[in-house]
Amino acid sequence: METKNKNSIKIFYTETKSDYELLDTGEGQKLERFGPYTFARPYENAVWNKTLDKKEWEKADGVFIAGKAGAKPTWKMKTKLPKNWVMSHRDVKFYATPTSFRHLSFFPEQASHWDFINTEIKNAGRRIKFLNLFGYTGVASLSALSADADVTHIDASKESLTKLKENQELSGFSDKPLRILLDDCLKFIEKEAKRGNKYDAVIMDPPKFGRGPKGETWKIEESLPKLLQGVKNILSDKPLFVIVTSYSTDSSSLNLGHALREVMADCAGTVEQGEMCVIEKSHGRAISMAHTAVWKK
Repeated sequence: METKNKNSIKIFYTETKSDYELLDTGEGQKLERFGPYTFARPYENAVWNKTLDKKEWEKADGVFIAGKAGAKPTWKMKTKLPKNWVMSHRDVKFYATPTSFRHLSFFPEQASHWDFINTEIKNAGRRIKFLNLFGYTGVASLSALSADADVTHIDASKESLTKLKENQELSGFSDKPLRILLDDCLKFIEKEAKRGNKYDAVIMDPPKFGRGPKGETWKIEESLPKLLQGVKNILSDKPLFVIVTSYSTDSSSLNLGHALREVMADCAGTVEQGEMCVIEKSHGRAISMAHTAVWKK
């Protein structure tokens, strides 16, 4: 049976050299290099054997131990690390910091989106208003700033917004137009619609479950349709792109593609859906870390 093109799955990854490498995966773990340091973290989808020798894994500067039987998840550091250290992708700089959620304050698999955002905005031939919802520490926002967009960044975490400001200063973008707001994303877009504010490009990275700054409840299965429709309501007359990503294990890129395609049905353009991947150095495999769908004019 022939597969229709609109339902095909794309692999999203970048070949740009950076300070990050996925060294190996297997047996429920991934081994990564973040600048000068290496870390072993859980990756439950790695249902295959490790390629590198056990000794290479034992060299990791830090290991994240998932909590079992009520135990609290924690990092076990074999090397004394600084509070943070500088990472970079193209001309954007940002701090890496181990967090209690096993992340290191950014998601390296999103590099393909950072490149896409930067290139599309630079090639637009006009000033672009860019909106980042659930923006975290803001590498996507800084990639848009690098392309001279007017950027609005929304997140419900004060800590994440503080890190964004530090990354903005680190990148030398303090004089660029970045509006940073602590807000619930659904409430924000409702207010923007009433104000008549419009955006040309939007990226959103909603969690499976979360809380807004005033205790607002977010459940992706209930809230994502409202969010997508809300975003559609605040798009300009000449929208450039809309990106949605999801780390929810019971989601899929096909589902995201269907939802985005339905919302953008009356806008001329195309939707691609697929897996956000990193190429594994030890084996050359594309390792999926998240789902995504992209509407592009």
